[in-house]
Amino acid sequence: MAIFEWLNNQLLKMEWLSWLVRLLVEDVFGLSMQTAIGASVHFFIYDVIKIFILLAVLIFTVSWVQSYFPPERTRKILGGMQGFKANLTGALMGTITPFCSCSSIPLFIGFTSSGLPLGVTFSFLISSPLVDLASVILLASIFNWSIAIAYVLVGLVLAVIGGTIISKANMTRYVESFVLHSPVLDIPQAELSLKDRFDFATAQVEDIFKRVWVYVLIGVGIGAPIHNWVPETWVSSMLGQDHWWSVLVATLIGVPMYADIFGTLPIAEALVGKGVGLGTALAFMMSVTALSLPSLIMLKKVVKAPLLLLFVGIVVCGIVIIGLLFNAFAYLFI
Repeated sequence: MAIFEWLNNQLLKMEWLSWLVRLLVEDVFGLSMQTAIGASVHFFIYDVIKIFILLAVLIFTVSWVQSYFPPERTRKILGGMQGFKANLTGALMGTITPFCSCSSIPLFIGFTSSGLPLGVTFSFLISSPLVDLASVILLASIFNWSIAIAYVLVGLVLAVIGGTIISKANMTRYVESFVLHSPVLDIPQAELSLKDRFDFATAQVEDIFKRVWVYVLIGVGIGAPIHNWVPETWVSSMLGQDHWWSVLVATLIGVPMYADIFGTLPIAEALVGKGVGLGTALAFMMSVTALSLPSLIMLKKVVKAPLLLLFVGIVVCGIVIIGLLFNAFAYLFI
């Protein structure tokens, strides 16, 4: 256990990096870590570098795995499944696609036009931005493994339940006709060489970096002042875990925003550090990633209002329940 704890601290939490950044802040910048500005500069530099290092390694690894599961192969895997098994598999497939909610919608369209059950595609759509292998590692690096694993499990449960409800509601008639009748080419996957997979994984890292670096900087930039400047009493009065409404407010605040999990994690970290309930912070993070306004606008182009409202209602209710449960049982994780 001591070896595992050491590896976790050095490889995930990167304590070595925190020490180096501390030297930079104190010896080069001449700022004291005991001041708000020194601590904020340390928080910003350390978190940005740590997140980008983890992203590069994790996205490359996940993309290498993903190279074995192109959309057509995924469709074939899911095509013969029905019911709970199909929804669970769709949710699990979402965990190996490190996409934000907007990037997941084109795959959702492709899967739906390929003839996959609507419930399965919505299970994928919920889990893809909410839960992925990279987010598990990042959550563990910021909080701990028990929180990371619990987050993944509840995210998968929400995706499966959401897909099942939509499937039982027979909502296919509320999907725009152009999606259901889009031509799909059944082209067999060519065998990829190691170089092909390396190039694919490298390209994915570059692409995702281009799409998320701004949100990482914004997220860490918001997290740093919250962590060191915003009074704890003010945050607690708004979102303290003793307020029954805190989870609902955090969920609703997150909906209009647009970022992926990598940009919202530093904000969640700072909120928890200020006394906000773990479930409240995670509810905010899940709301931003799964229900961003741009993704809902894109989704409105491919589904009609009743289906969109059902989807939003399921996800909002699920996030609120998850947040309340995390707040109630936070002592088990911290």
